[in-house]
Amino acid sequence: MKNILTALRNRLTRPSMDMTNGPMLKNVLLFAWPLILTGILQLLFNAADMIVVGQYSGAQAPQALAAVGSTSSLINLLVNVFMGLSIGASVVVAQRWGANDKAAVGRAVHTAITVALYSSLVVGAIGVFFAKPMLKLMGNPDDVIDLAALYMRIYFLGMPANLLYNFGAAVLRAVGDTRRPLYYLTISGVVNVLLNLLLVIVFHMSVAGVAIATVVSQTISAVLVLLCLHRSHNAIHLDYRRLRIHPAELKAIIRVGLPAGLQGSLFSISNVLIQTSVNGFGSIAMAGNTAASNLEGFVYTSMNAVYQADMTFASQNYGAGKPDRVRRVMWICLGTVIAVGLSMGLLFRLFGSTLLSFYNKDPQVIEYGLMRMSIILPTYFLCGMMDTMAGQMRGIGCSILPMIVSLSGACLLRIVWILTVFAQPQWHTLTVLYISYPISWGVTFLIHLLCWTVVSKKALKRIEKKKN
Repeated sequence: MKNILTALRNRLTRPSMDMTNGPMLKNVLLFAWPLILTGILQLLFNAADMIVVGQYSGAQAPQALAAVGSTSSLINLLVNVFMGLSIGASVVVAQRWGANDKAAVGRAVHTAITVALYSSLVVGAIGVFFAKPMLKLMGNPDDVIDLAALYMRIYFLGMPANLLYNFGAAVLRAVGDTRRPLYYLTISGVVNVLLNLLLVIVFHMSVAGVAIATVVSQTISAVLVLLCLHRSHNAIHLDYRRLRIHPAELKAIIRVGLPAGLQGSLFSISNVLIQTSVNGFGSIAMAGNTAASNLEGFVYTSMNAVYQADMTFASQNYGAGKPDRVRRVMWICLGTVIAVGLSMGLLFRLFGSTLLSFYNKDPQVIEYGLMRMSIILPTYFLCGMMDTMAGQMRGIGCSILPMIVSLSGACLLRIVWILTVFAQPQWHTLTVLYISYPISWGVTFLIHLLCWTVVSKKALKRIEKKKN
């Protein structure tokens, strides 16, 4: 028994992946696979929130489902700036790790966790105090808004745990450890599902029940990831007494992460406008849109794992001075994301009616869900290609340009679409609204590709000169 426990412990604490040597495709897949499983598990647990509240909230089930779903774009709008900083932390730690600068890795880790703590207090307070006014601005129907505001307030009370987990997991990903975040999320997710069933079905707490379950599960995952960093014996060891902001590392994190975060938040403005437009079609349409969006998330999170791999591999190899591997990983990740996006998107659309019925069995809810899925899922691979190109540029330290391109090509284009095409009475339909997604993805990817051809030449030439 002792030998078995020792073998298991060694597997869980296996040294981080070497991204700067060895077969590229194999290592990308080994890195991305746990991330895909992590994202899918997270979405399964989020889906459990919606399934439980959509099936067991009695006569208010469609409204409860709509309430939980209608908050997502607004939550993203508030949180994405700080989530972008976690991307910056991951890139900075990965570059220092690739350069084998252990002292700089330690400073970056302690700065990242400190930033997560302070940021969570700010965004948490905003979410708690301004939930209902912001939902009113989005035009939430009267039969939904009180439930949505309650969900948001409870959710934002748990923001410290949310950001601490995400920053801690970003540090682990930066050094190639994508397995332990998967284990921690599995544990917290099981607790989430059990609490959902208890609080909603047994105690009839509806929206409040799923919100409380979410906060408790996030707290568990945050504690686990912080313990992991604290018990690490290498450069990412977290010493709570050394928590402070190191100006040089903070500047590097902000340089990469703030543009990514601003992009995410401003990107969410277009999604808020889209959600506001969907709200105008009533709570049943909102419920269908919510269910479809949650299902699409399984495809997105799988593609996002490839984006994370591209960014992390590019960061480490850039830090290690290996430009050829930086270029190779981009083309490998583009091919991978196309395969993942197309296969999963078409599969989910094929079984769309069955999958939507898990959330709510109302035929109208299913019809509205299929309307969205028919447009988004077959073209979702374009979104993955767009993100992969942005990840490549962020990995080599260029973050402002992909932010500008993404905001112009995706965010601004969608806003213009809503205010012009969708605003016309003859085209004021959900189908026309949803078409804005694939158009914006395709345009933005092409612009990213053109920018990368210019940026990469300069950036990679710099490290080639340093080698010589």
